[in-house]
Amino acid sequence: MNAALIALQRDLLLATRRRSELLTTLFFFVVVVSLFPLGIGPEPEQLRRIAPGVLWVAALLATLLGLPRLFAADHADGTLEQMALSSQPFTMQVLGKVAAHWLTCGLPLVLLAPLLGLQFGLHGDELLVLMTSLLIGTPLLSLVGAIGAALTLGVRGAAVVLSLLVLPLFVPALVFGAGSVDAYIAGLQVNAHWSVLGAMLVLAAMFAPWATTAALRIAME
Repeated sequence: MNAALIALQRDLLLATRRRSELLTTLFFFVVVVSLFPLGIGPEPEQLRRIAPGVLWVAALLATLLGLPRLFAADHADGTLEQMALSSQPFTMQVLGKVAAHWLTCGLPLVLLAPLLGLQFGLHGDELLVLMTSLLIGTPLLSLVGAIGAALTLGVRGAAVVLSLLVLPLFVPALVFGAGSVDAYIAGLQVNAHWSVLGAMLVLAAMFAPWATTAALRIAME
């Protein structure tokens, strides 16, 4: 775990020096969500009905926006190769980098989502359900997205290839994440949706770092 914490601290320190990347992700999230009420109209029930899907899709795309930078800079300056050759477990270092990506990209979206949900007419309990689903789902997006970022590392047009590769894998998280809010609005239980999201997160936390590490080693050969 020391290797993961060191990698986490390093990436968080680098993120504080590159605030423009974080602000770009947040600004993209805010703009995408805010455009829908302007384009659809002010009908309260219609906005409330589409709110879960809009916020989840926007969070998904904002997370995807930061994935190409997850390993690219370290690969370009040779840091990634030194991490692979060090005595510390490479898998744990990769896990630390993924955790840093979620803290700088996913967690701000979770905290910002309730504020943006107000413009769609969502109520307090509905905003809490939305925030909880994003809190479970965004780490899943980072873990799965890290595999795609590793597979496309060094590939020409990596951002486009990465989008085509990971967007289909994000669909289950989108379905159950947005579905939990829809279920609550309809008066149904949300535990089933959260359980499926949690199960996918546990599986991703167990296997995604290993798959990402293998893909990175292939990319560096």
